[in-house]
Amino acid sequence: MKDRASKTSGTNESHTAKTGASGMDIVQNIERLIPLFNRMKWKMAAVGIGVGLVSGLLVVLYRLGIERCTEFARWMYGRIRLNPWLIAPWTFAALAIGLLIFWMIRKEPMASGSGIPQTDGVVLNGLRMRWQTILPARFVGGLLCAMFGLSLGREGPSIQIGASGAQFLSHRLRGKRREDVQEHYVVTAGAAAGLSAAFSAPLSGMMFALEGVHRNFSPVILMGATAASLTADFVSKYCFGLRPVLDFGTIAQLPLGEYVWLIPLGLFAGLVGSLMNRSLLGFQTLYGKLPAWSRPLIALAIALPVGIWLPDALGGGSNLINMAEHASRGLGMLCILFVVKILFTSTSFGAGSPGGIFMPILAVGSLGGGICGVAAEQWFGLDHDSVAVFAVCMMTGVLAASVKTPITSILLAVEMSGTLTHMLPVAAVVFVAMLVSDVLHTRPIYDALLERYMRGQKLDTKLPNAIGNGVMEMPLEMGSAADGKRIRDVEWPAGCMVIGLRRGDREIVPRRDMMLRGGDYLFVLFSGEEERVVRQGLHRLCDLES
Repeated sequence: MKDRASKTSGTNESHTAKTGASGMDIVQNIERLIPLFNRMKWKMAAVGIGVGLVSGLLVVLYRLGIERCTEFARWMYGRIRLNPWLIAPWTFAALAIGLLIFWMIRKEPMASGSGIPQTDGVVLNGLRMRWQTILPARFVGGLLCAMFGLSLGREGPSIQIGASGAQFLSHRLRGKRREDVQEHYVVTAGAAAGLSAAFSAPLSGMMFALEGVHRNFSPVILMGATAASLTADFVSKYCFGLRPVLDFGTIAQLPLGEYVWLIPLGLFAGLVGSLMNRSLLGFQTLYGKLPAWSRPLIALAIALPVGIWLPDALGGGSNLINMAEHASRGLGMLCILFVVKILFTSTSFGAGSPGGIFMPILAVGSLGGGICGVAAEQWFGLDHDSVAVFAVCMMTGVLAASVKTPITSILLAVEMSGTLTHMLPVAAVVFVAMLVSDVLHTRPIYDALLERYMRGQKLDTKLPNAIGNGVMEMPLEMGSAADGKRIRDVEWPAGCMVIGLRRGDREIVPRRDMMLRGGDYLFVLFSGEEERVVRQGLHRLCDLES
């Protein structure tokens, strides 16, 4: 019996060992079949699904809280208007909340303002992001600002919340290993998930992560951002329904005879986008001359008269977009709301309050389009149905002129309208607005804000040490400094070596005499240098000078 039992046990162990061995063989065979580059892509896709779930859930909670707090702000100011004596308790509450906001952003400066410049800084410049402090500061600060109706959006903070959730997941997956370069890919995926969940617009979230955060179209980054964006969109739609945040419904097609209006509309959109940037930066400079503790208090004080007499201007401004689309207000009221929204957004954001400017920029653009549409209807006989098209086109053009992300802007309009019918007029306005913005030497707003943040935190000369070795992927643009040169003739940053090259579908082991071509993807091994320094050096070689 014992011999039989031992034989049976031995057989089971042998079978288990064979099963384990066969499982390992399958994994190894799969790894041999899938090239290294494709393995990295699918690894990022798998991680992106997890990022989408984590970041999507965080952003959904944030979005729900902001909506409820903004509703409370409108209700509160309505009560104050009917009962002026409530101004006294409001004042005490505003004083306490303002000082609390000041304390939070002093403890965690990364949680101040929009959050998009800080996320850009993490990915591009090696800034350190601490999700443990950013998440609570973002949630608490954002909700408090929304309770008082400050003209701030939730989309920028949602991008940083998504990136922080991705960083949390990255730390859990990597354990004690250091993979900071790949963490940047994960953070980019989190940013895509954040915008996707905030707008219920997955294509826009994916494209903004590439165009506005990582700033290259690497297939590896694309896979991670796409998976995260789609997963976060599923989480968002499961909680809020299938409609996007800015549901334009059915918009009439713009007649071909009215396409001539797109040129002046694009010119005006470029001017408004440039004006918006200068207003935001100007008020931020003005606030910089005041004591830091007083800035949130001033922003809250300005919210009181706005909330009492012009409650439509409270919050991010999605209600204003709907108003401009349907032309539900007269021309005079649209002009007043247009001016007030620009100024109120500038005073709210310039104080360093934890909130974004993405939605307010869209609101200002749609109001500008509504003004143009209503004026053209009254003075030149424009068809009333075309007013909504004007609002959508100019909203998109102002965003592109301010942020300098034209593809994201166009995709956002397409996803919000649910049709490709308006892509041509939207794209025409976007590119005219971009031209005007460039002629006026308007910097992308998030680039300017990142530069100011780094200078204010004294990070422009010395950043925290990043990793000293790793592998970096860099696309080579046509017309760049390295395009058309042999690898040995390029002055690579110190400690760098090109260890891999992808051209089309082929992966090539590069030789020193190999000619580089625009469109190649380079895999660069670096050692002994800070990642920030290496990344900047590679961008100078591989990016086309603008």
